[in-house]
Amino acid sequence: MRWLCIVALCALTLGASAADKRILLIAGKPSHGPGDHEFRAGSLLLKKCLDAVPGIDAQVHDMGWPKDEKVFAGASAVFLYADGGGGHPAIQPARLKLLDGLSKQGVGIGCAHFGVEVPKGEPGAALQEWIGGYYEHQFSVNPMWAPEFKEFPKHPVANGVKPFAVVDEWYFNMRFREGMKDVTPILVAKPSDAVRNGPYVFPRGPYAHIQQARGRSEVMMWVATRPDGGRGFGFTGGHKHVNWGNDNFRKVVLNALLWIAKVEVPPEGVASQLSENDLRQNLDPKGKK
Repeated sequence: MRWLCIVALCALTLGASAADKRILLIAGKPSHGPGDHEFRAGSLLLKKCLDAVPGIDAQVHDMGWPKDEKVFAGASAVFLYADGGGGHPAIQPARLKLLDGLSKQGVGIGCAHFGVEVPKGEPGAALQEWIGGYYEHQFSVNPMWAPEFKEFPKHPVANGVKPFAVVDEWYFNMRFREGMKDVTPILVAKPSDAVRNGPYVFPRGPYAHIQQARGRSEVMMWVATRPDGGRGFGFTGGHKHVNWGNDNFRKVVLNALLWIAKVEVPPEGVASQLSENDLRQNLDPKGKK
């Protein structure tokens, strides 16, 4: 009987700690046309994949911000997948202060696609601190192209990721920390001269400083560490919802979400499967495709 009680107690203890890493996926408001900027649907796909990872409690909060900010208490990581620029959901002064406080407690922060763009000044400095860099208007660029990611660093976020290429609005020429301090590139490719010459999505460009850098490799995803012990990442893809169906595109983001939450990434990366039907679920009501 005593042995059974011990087994039961262990089971309760394991159950209580089974979801001890909470990852908040903050999805932006509906944006763009059907199949583009599907922040909510994309976040729900990531949640579906994370739900299969032991020890992870993934929560999606849509419309740009949690309805109750109490959910931030005890979170291990926050992921922002939303429109950026002047309308970025995190740059209101109170929210910026909240996230900065979380970062100083070691909470991981990740940003994807338009979510890596904020105005320069205080918001830009905050993203440099939290995730290592940001998209700066008319310094960075946003062409629609298919970079060929062929080689990856020896880093947990790259675990199991194989070469891939998909058409997306891959931003590059980020405004990184000075000297790339504590920043590690993950997805790197070399844009052709045609990509550098534009047109970019907006403004259409081209920009002389981008053209003059021809032949240089560019960073489309990176990770960063902070003196507070926290971790961050930026991922510039995520415009086209269909790309979440690519195993490697999806895996590198899932790996990053575990890494910033300080969860060990499996040697072969996070395993997940999505069907075409999965990709059609939860799309924003934007009209006919």
